[in-house]
Amino acid sequence: MPPFTPAIIEHVEDVLTIDPIAKRLRELGFVQGEEVSIVARGPISADPLMIQVGFTRFALRRAEAQRVHVHTAS
Repeated sequence: MPPFTPAIIEHVEDVLTIDPIAKRLRELGFVQGEEVSIVARGPISADPLMIQVGFTRFALRRAEAQRVHVHTAS
């Protein structure tokens, strides 16, 4: 997804049966219907990603961000 492209969260995928990372993402506000966007990428292999949810920004590793499924806002 290109930077500053708004997207809507569909769901956060649990990679493991008990996935503490997916659980924490949901606790931080990565929930269905929230608008998100990538605001920056790290210098080496675009890792980490700076992601904005509402007015809050989070640095996520790509492996963590891959748990968040989105569709582009129309």
